[in-house]
Amino acid sequence: MNESDQGPGPPVTATPSTTTQSPVTPAGGQQRLGPLGPVGLVLAGCVSVQFGGALAVTLMPRAGAPGVVALRLLAAAVVLLLVCRPRLRGHSRADWGTVVVFGIAMGAMNGLFYEAVSRIPLGPAVTLEVLGPLALSVLASRRAINALWAGLALAGVFLLGGGGFGDLDPTGVAFALGAGAMWAAYIIFSARTGRRFPQADGLALAMAVAALLFLPIGIASAGTRLLNPTTIALGSAVALLSSVLPYTLELLALRRLPASTFAILMSLEPAIAATAGFLILGQSLSATEAAAIALVIAASIGAVRSQVGRGKARVEPAPEA
Repeated sequence: MNESDQGPGPPVTATPSTTTQSPVTPAGGQQRLGPLGPVGLVLAGCVSVQFGGALAVTLMPRAGAPGVVALRLLAAAVVLLLVCRPRLRGHSRADWGTVVVFGIAMGAMNGLFYEAVSRIPLGPAVTLEVLGPLALSVLASRRAINALWAGLALAGVFLLGGGGFGDLDPTGVAFALGAGAMWAAYIIFSARTGRRFPQADGLALAMAVAALLFLPIGIASAGTRLLNPTTIALGSAVALLSSVLPYTLELLALRRLPASTFAILMSLEPAIAATAGFLILGQSLSATEAAAIALVIAASIGAVRSQVGRGKARVEPAPEA
């Protein structure tokens, strides 16, 4: 995605090989995986975050939306800081500016989304939220085929939402759309942070920024309910599933995956959310929802196949004269 010193605008679609490959790659190792490696990381992150989201819905009666977000961000920040032990010295002002904006986008994305699911069902909330990455995919792409996959995914997203959102709480819809905008910002600044900080150091620092910003809001909203042992345990589980694991996987993937492909892969989120809702919350799927999932998956498969084809074209040797 965007280089850290690039001006405003959509992420660039730089090829993975130009930004992340190490000088020496063992034969048959990461180079052979091509784009399939980061694609697998993104999909694993999608599964984790949606099952974590379903678990968070069950936690809201205990702590409310702001309380759940505060617990999630705080637990995730503690885990990442202990595991990564990021170096605080030796970073430029631009580095710190990037990680702070990344943390703000992360906290806002979580806060807005949980405010949305406290007012509207999980499926429509995820459906509306995913419009942010889909819009980003169209803006970031320089190939017509990616616009086609984005359009197909968008049709599936609206079909999954029942073809319209007129019966939903307008405030919940606004929160979900805001979360989608912050998701697009997250994609941009996740990639920038990943290129400025080694390993997951930037993610750990950004998570700490998000937790510090949101903790006062959670305390003001939930108060002593945040100190309940069961609430703390569930909040920690949500943090691991919805923050630590998926954000780490996505941060690693974005170092080698173009923004347009990553954003279209995010169209799988409504389908995975519907599955998580069925398994954890007992929400069944209608025939219309199943058809919508099929459209979304078809778009994602098309995006992956397009990226794999581009990767093969880059590594194939030129024919000898």
